[in-house]
Amino acid sequence: MSVDVGTSPSARFAKDLAVVVIGLALLLLLAFPFLWVVIISFRPDSEIFTRTFRLITTITTDNYAKLLSGSPFPTYLRNSFFVCITATFFAVVIALVAAYGFSRYRRFRLRQVLLVLVICTQLFPFVILITPLYAMFFSLGLVNNFLSLIVSYIAINLPFAIYLLLGYLDTIPVELDEAARIDGASTLQVIFRVILPVAWPGVVTVAVYAFVAAWDEFLFALTLMTSDENKTVPVGLASFFGEYTTQWNLVMTASVITTLPTLILFMLLQKKLVSDLTAGSVKQ
Repeated sequence: MSVDVGTSPSARFAKDLAVVVIGLALLLLLAFPFLWVVIISFRPDSEIFTRTFRLITTITTDNYAKLLSGSPFPTYLRNSFFVCITATFFAVVIALVAAYGFSRYRRFRLRQVLLVLVICTQLFPFVILITPLYAMFFSLGLVNNFLSLIVSYIAINLPFAIYLLLGYLDTIPVELDEAARIDGASTLQVIFRVILPVAWPGVVTVAVYAFVAAWDEFLFALTLMTSDENKTVPVGLASFFGEYTTQWNLVMTASVITTLPTLILFMLLQKKLVSDLTAGSVKQ
């Protein structure tokens, strides 16, 4: 039996301390831009362009009051929440059904061709869809209608969502489907009552991805929403940048509010996602 005496406790402590210090320094470096935006959002107009660097300064909530009560930004928030939640829901449902078909019906002759087509849609930039989608929605009278934006976001997020859920459903035993069918369950009942609870971590991952992608999307919302009352948050945020002047206090405040939904979403779902991914890994 050999004893490792090559490293003294003081040396190990110094090494661990160095790792912690470097980690905290990197964390501060990554978080500082967002922290600075938060600090600026609580500063009055007179102190935004001060030449003296000060973290602690006059704190005011006038910027938030002005943004939420004296601007159309709350309307932009409602529009974004409605569009993103609706698009995320339908994208997840359609992706789950499609991924189940690709995973379980492997004898279907066109399965491989359709799966390649789904993957190939990710090879092209989505900006090339702007013109044909606008022409299609214009002919249908859906320009400046939330339905056009919802359909666009579903189409954008669906291929990756199907591909991601397909890999997750392939790990679920087919015996679960067979047991449910013996009990008289239909295909949709198998998907939503048997497969969905087991595939919950993958579904949550897809939902988070679809929501964040829709929440941050700018080009489609700018093109398809032509009226001010139908703008989403990214387009509304861009309207604070004027040709001659920029309302930096409102820009910083709106940036903080815009970041909060995705930040809260990750904080709430992180523990649930990790616990579900490790569930069943150890036999009871």
